[in-house]
Amino acid sequence: MENRIRVLVAKPGLDGHDRGAKVIARALRDAGMEVIYTGLRQTPEMIVNAALQEDVQVIGLSILSGAHNAIVPRVMELLNQQGMTGVKVVVGGIIPDPDAEQLKKIGVAGVFQPGASLDSIVQFVRSASQTSAN
Repeated sequence: MENRIRVLVAKPGLDGHDRGAKVIARALRDAGMEVIYTGLRQTPEMIVNAALQEDVQVIGLSILSGAHNAIVPRVMELLNQQGMTGVKVVVGGIIPDPDAEQLKKIGVAGVFQPGASLDSIVQFVRSASQTSAN
């Protein structure tokens, strides 16, 4: 049996709305992935520490608060400091197009904005985890 894809889903910052993160977590789980949901109000340090402890291939960040330009670069910095450069980071939420492009430039594998289908997210995570395994 092949190893299951391990995904950490996190809600960083002060954003208290986690319905979308839970929907994504369930869709990934229903697609056969192992999903660890960290809950609300996670710091970048907490997220990276959990990803390290759980040995995940993908981190999914759900950010609706507009703090993505502060939080995501810090997560990427901490992943690099921990030598976790193979972990793919996917961000979802209210992310303007120019910000999405900037996040990709700093190493974010994918950005999903409102209206993205669950199937497209599942397929992207599956594909991204394959490239992190190689």
